Amino acid sequence: MTPSINSVRRSYAAVLVLLALVLVGGCSSMYYDAMEQLGFEKRDILVDRVEEARDAQGEAQETFRSSLERFQSVVNTPDTDLKAKYEEIRDAYEDSEAVAADVRDRIDAVEDVSGALFEEWEDELDRYESASLRRSSERQLQETQQRYAQLIDRMHQAESRMDPVLEAFEDQVLFLKHNLNAQAIGSLESELGRIQQDVDALIQNMEAAIAESQSFIDSFQTAQ
Repeated sequence: MTPSINSVRRSYAAVLVLLALVLVGGCSSMYYDAMEQLGFEKRDILVDRVEEARDAQGEAQETFRSSLERFQSVVNTPDTDLKAKYEEIRDAYEDSEAVAADVRDRIDAVEDVSGALFEEWEDELDRYESASLRRSSERQLQETQQRYAQLIDRMHQAESRMDPVLEAFEDQVLFLKHNLNAQAIGSLESELGRIQQDVDALIQNMEAAIAESQSFIDSFQTAQ
């Protein structure tokens, strides 16, 4: 018997209410159960979250690169324009801090759903009657876990590179806040070489994490 439009609407509304409650309560398992009712398996959510983390890292690359350029632009600024430049680099630091927080949140989300997926996958191995199918599924699980371990390691390497840059940006913002003069600019200029190296290392690690993310996504899509 085909369900009526009203019953489908009620079911959909109930799931939406459940999702809202989950988001408020922060219970991941309830969220995944609700998403499964909508036809989204944990593996689908994992791929989506890896894509989101990849995109967040790409945005972070551009933001950190742009922020460095804004810091560099202060060096040759006349004293009369320093207040405006200070506000610009303060904004650059805040932008960098915001994208860094987003990257961390996206990585946390990937780790959350991967943990739930692998736990479910391992539990389901005991439900097989066919020994050959069980071995095949277990092998796929191990291969996926190995690829995932490489992925999350790359992500955390890139994540760790953000902190030295943020700390250097914050130091300069704090110092210039109370020292808007040529001497303070000279101090910034002497630090820019080290900051440039940190930003270059960050971007390089981000590129590696983005490439690893795409490889992981491609492997999942090929397996489907």
